[in-house]
Amino acid sequence: MILLAVTPGLGFDPERWRPVLRAGIDALLLREKGLEARALLAAARWCRETAPGVQIWVGGRLDVALAAGCGLHAPEDHPPVDPGLVPLSRPLHAEAQWDARRGCAQLLASPILPSPGKGDPWGLTRFHRFLDGLPAEGPRILALGGLTPDRAATLKHPRLDGLAALRPFWEGDPAQAVHGFRTAWNR
Repeated sequence: MILLAVTPGLGFDPERWRPVLRAGIDALLLREKGLEARALLAAARWCRETAPGVQIWVGGRLDVALAAGCGLHAPEDHPPVDPGLVPLSRPLHAEAQWDARRGCAQLLASPILPSPGKGDPWGLTRFHRFLDGLPAEGPRILALGGLTPDRAATLKHPRLDGLAALRPFWEGDPAQAVHGFRTAWNR
């Protein structure tokens, strides 16, 4: 199972980010819309140096992703990007987006469960039905939205590669969150 932590959008804080990077996550999405390009690039490079085994994705900034040697997570309003240019991640909010985004390296299906400030959730039944219809090969699919360690086991599906979350990693002990997610997933 892949665990991706999403930064909380409060700016680059090495003392706060270090425990998350060292907690056992597999990937980190830098969703820091308030950072200027130079500061975001410094944060991405710091993450790569601090946790070389963690895959880093930069939210919304192709220039920074290319300069830092990271993947790009292109949000809904992002201009089209050739998936061959950089490892590309996109959101997946509805089944109808699959055909246009199946060439990406990663898709963040969201929100799966109710999540503050997000739209209507997929829900487990609809999400699993969608996953049932997918080919075995294709982009890495991670579930995002309203996820906690105690809900992880309910999401498990052969076509789901892992989970992405924000609050469990930043509003408590990130190592405990990683342990909780992995324990629940492996039951």
